[in-house]
Amino acid sequence: MSVSSDIIYRYWGKARPDDKTGPAFHLLPYHCLDVAAVGWILLNPQKSLCLRMATQLGIESRWLRDFFVFCLALHDMGKFSRAFQGLKTDLSPDLVKANPRMQYTERHDTLGFLLWRENLSTQLEKLPSGNSEWLNKIEPWMEIVTGHHGIPPKKSGSRISNFFEQEDEEAACHFVWDVYSMFLSEFDHTALLDSDLKQRLKTVSWQLAGIAVMADWLGSNQEHFKYYSKPEELVIYWHKHALQSAKKAIQSMPAKPKTSRFQGLNNLFPSFIPTPLQKYAINEPLNDKQQLFILEDVTGAGKTEAALILTHRLLSAGLADGLYVALPTMATANAMYKRVGEVYRRFYESSSDLPSLILAHGARELSNAFRKSVCLPENQAEDLNYTNGYDELEQELSATAYCHTWLADSRKKALLADVGVGTLDQALLAVLPARHQSLRLLGLGRKVLLVDEVHAYDSYMQKLLDALLEMHARQGGSVILLSATLPQTMRENLVEAFHRGLGDATPEIRSDAYPLATHSPAAGEYEKYIDTRKEVKRTVTVRQLDAEDAVIEQIQQAVSNGQCVCWIRNTVKAARKSHRTLAQCEWMDKDHLHLFHSRFAMIDRQQIEEETLKRFGDKSKHVDRKGRVIISTQVVEQSLDLDFDVLITDLAPIDLIIQRAGRLRRHIRDVQGNRIRDLNVKDQRGTPILYLFAPDPKEDADENWLKAQQKGTQAVYPHVGQLWLTAKLLLGNGKGKFTMPDDARSLIEGVYSNSVEDVIPKELKKNSYEAIGKDQSKKSMANLNVIKLNKGYTRSSGDWDEETHIPTRLTEEETFSIALARLNQGQLQPYAKTAHHEWAMSVVKIPEWEWKKAKQQITSTMQKLIEDLKTEVKALRWLEVFPLTDETANYYNAKDGWQPETGESQ
Repeated sequence: MSVSSDIIYRYWGKARPDDKTGPAFHLLPYHCLDVAAVGWILLNPQKSLCLRMATQLGIESRWLRDFFVFCLALHDMGKFSRAFQGLKTDLSPDLVKANPRMQYTERHDTLGFLLWRENLSTQLEKLPSGNSEWLNKIEPWMEIVTGHHGIPPKKSGSRISNFFEQEDEEAACHFVWDVYSMFLSEFDHTALLDSDLKQRLKTVSWQLAGIAVMADWLGSNQEHFKYYSKPEELVIYWHKHALQSAKKAIQSMPAKPKTSRFQGLNNLFPSFIPTPLQKYAINEPLNDKQQLFILEDVTGAGKTEAALILTHRLLSAGLADGLYVALPTMATANAMYKRVGEVYRRFYESSSDLPSLILAHGARELSNAFRKSVCLPENQAEDLNYTNGYDELEQELSATAYCHTWLADSRKKALLADVGVGTLDQALLAVLPARHQSLRLLGLGRKVLLVDEVHAYDSYMQKLLDALLEMHARQGGSVILLSATLPQTMRENLVEAFHRGLGDATPEIRSDAYPLATHSPAAGEYEKYIDTRKEVKRTVTVRQLDAEDAVIEQIQQAVSNGQCVCWIRNTVKAARKSHRTLAQCEWMDKDHLHLFHSRFAMIDRQQIEEETLKRFGDKSKHVDRKGRVIISTQVVEQSLDLDFDVLITDLAPIDLIIQRAGRLRRHIRDVQGNRIRDLNVKDQRGTPILYLFAPDPKEDADENWLKAQQKGTQAVYPHVGQLWLTAKLLLGNGKGKFTMPDDARSLIEGVYSNSVEDVIPKELKKNSYEAIGKDQSKKSMANLNVIKLNKGYTRSSGDWDEETHIPTRLTEEETFSIALARLNQGQLQPYAKTAHHEWAMSVVKIPEWEWKKAKQQITSTMQKLIEDLKTEVKALRWLEVFPLTDETANYYNAKDGWQPETGESQ
């Protein structure tokens, strides 16, 4: 055995945790080869992943595999440092001795890159490869592989002599020589000298970084890569152990299912009669590369089904590899997850491997539907004697969502699933300097990115979405955007962002038609007017209620007529106040009065949602609905399929008013409110009337125009000029009605186009300018936070400080997650009594000021119990805990939610 081998086998790469049994450590060279072997399998030069990236780089796929695997073998060079080796001092006397003067104060990923830059790159000029100029071109590749923990390495700031002894540097150099001999001895280095390759690499580097993260992830799994501490020639270990284990590791991942051929609407949605928008989705010609669709139509026009039809067509044509559906909230994601779960398996051949559908958001473990879907496929379940739900799954294969265990065991893998449904935040993390963002980008890859309610995001998230569309187009992904109310300027920005990613000119966006389908790039006309189905064409009368007493009167009249009522309030405080007012009315049956807002513990919110759907949902009957009143906040706007006989709403921006109006007489019912399923029959409850609680939109409105009546509304929607324009459009000039879809475009542009700002009363413009300034500040913050994708996977591409959390959304008010607890025989127990995740189901989110007020009620004795509880329950370490005792019980109950003491401020 050579001298170089003797040196490299004195370094450990992975060590057994103290609470585990088995071999104490795995030699560093072997771990490096394990990770390289995973990369070797993943980058099969005949498979689409490697072929696609090689094409983007302008090189041969086999060249890419050989060279990147060589780089992957060097991913953990920083572990040769004596500082790292000193982290474990009792593994074996054969390993190098720790140097107490060398402290591990810099991560090994950065140390590996610095070692390459400052030492190895010059030492390797001695390699017998002839021209050594190519060595100067490797640095960007080394950034990619040394950044395998999800963050690019630092490029300066530390001296390697503080971490490496001379012997360490020699060992690392010998290892590189050995790896070079294994992978690059007959390698053509001339491609690295191409000056354009470095520029092309910047785009592909994000995907390669994702592969490096995955390779290290899989290559570190002791279940497949057993620890080995016996010195053995590297080439023997490579063939005998590394490659064989890598094959098993890859086999543990879910196999790629085979896409089925698109055969029309009924194959996806049996018994459906296609709407005009769905006919467009079936017949619109596709081009031969990634493309963008924007579908604008009224609620009930079948936008989601049209998007899924387009998705299946793109998959069937080989233009996409999967789907991710992004939504504004966890509640909307949960609802969409159930809808997609009924159809997604039809994207794939029934005889192929089971496709995985994943729910991707921070509280997915609280979804019963998702938890039940997680299991191994039958062959692996048998191999591991693992039967978690497989028998039940097999009984319901045609109707049940399925998710492979490998994908579900970490949220960071979520976007790797064949089909995902989750919040937009999960996708936006792919363009923010967050750990493992490259893995998210890799997962999105050539998927169809379907963004629902695309109008529902503020200027900060819109800017992030622009960056995501640009990057998605660069990676070969297609996009489908859905909206009922999309301003023209927003549509222009979205199309422009996608075309930046394509690297070509943006088409002129000029159509003001509605409904409208935008398709770009398109073979022919890229903006097409779409008719909408007659069932959703309607005129809504708008009537003003200018005082709370008038609202209460209207509710009383509706209740006396046996109708169900919803009043949407813009703040939780206002909702609570109105609920208390109605509860004091003699004519109001307290059992028929309900409250629904965001400040309920999850256990109670799920129950309220279920009851709300039963009373006002698609299957509700007259007996369920009669005389019921629900006071709600924005939680009913999007996620729940609800139908109210009478709808009252606080003044809000026009797009939200239209959205809320979609909950007014949404279904076809008889006079009493019983559901009618015959599509040829019209709703029998008369003309729908939307009651708007708002002041008169006077031309001389002053700064107190809205504050006097709805101070909270102005705090939530600070662009008071847009609120005035909304009221003017709906109530002014004696119109008092709108027709959908005919008036949709004029309503949206009448509030959001730049040309209408001059109409806003002078006194209101001051507040509006302040709101516009805040919007501009949000855009600037987004530009500052978003990754500079054109720089490639490098530290300077973003603020990669591990201590800094870059948010996916900005909030005006800081919120706290509070775990509610009950005191039982001197012990704190979770408020929720469930079979799973009791503490998570006990959490309620409240504003910071409310928490500061409530925490003052916690006694020192109780605080000690809380501290002991946090020590015992890991899930509570990053949460606040609020005990519900005799003294604090008034703060929360299952019917009213979180209720601060009287006298709270807005």
